[in-house]
Amino acid sequence: MIQFYCGGCVELLKLYVFFFRIGLQTFGGGYSMLPRLQKLFVDKYKIVTSEEMLDYFTIGQCTPGVISINVATFIGYKKRGIKGGIFATLGMVTPSFLFFLFISFFLELFVDFEMVKHALAGIRLATVALIFNTFTKLYKQMIIDRKSFILFLSVVILGLLTPMQPIYLVIYGGIVGYVLSREGKK
Repeated sequence: MIQFYCGGCVELLKLYVFFFRIGLQTFGGGYSMLPRLQKLFVDKYKIVTSEEMLDYFTIGQCTPGVISINVATFIGYKKRGIKGGIFATLGMVTPSFLFFLFISFFLELFVDFEMVKHALAGIRLATVALIFNTFTKLYKQMIIDRKSFILFLSVVILGLLTPMQPIYLVIYGGIVGYVLSREGKK
């Protein structure tokens, strides 16, 4: 007889279910999930601080993959180590996987219906509004002085006026942010 032992299995299962529910309740990808993640993990359950959440958003944006899944992985890791990161990630991914599996069978049948086209257009607009909401909240928390505003503005200008890849904008922001912080300590 094989015995299965899993230290903290109940907590890991709860973590999976928790992120499964978040993944099930949020639509529109990573940025549209950020307000929900912020509200749950910082405001309601106080699992992470606001500063930690901003760090997770930043690192999640810089690493490959979907930002909300990266954030789920970080939070799961903080709660229960490597296993927590795995269970949180699987919980966040499972609803999308099941949804797309289901949709893949039926999308061709309904994609030409006018009602479906309008519903998808409405979902896209709502997603843009959620992204904008996240932007304004992050902007208010991150732009704390003149230096941070100048850095923000320079990245926006470079992003809009040059073909610079996002990774280089992130590297530029990190270097300039470091230099500016060192300058303030002199």
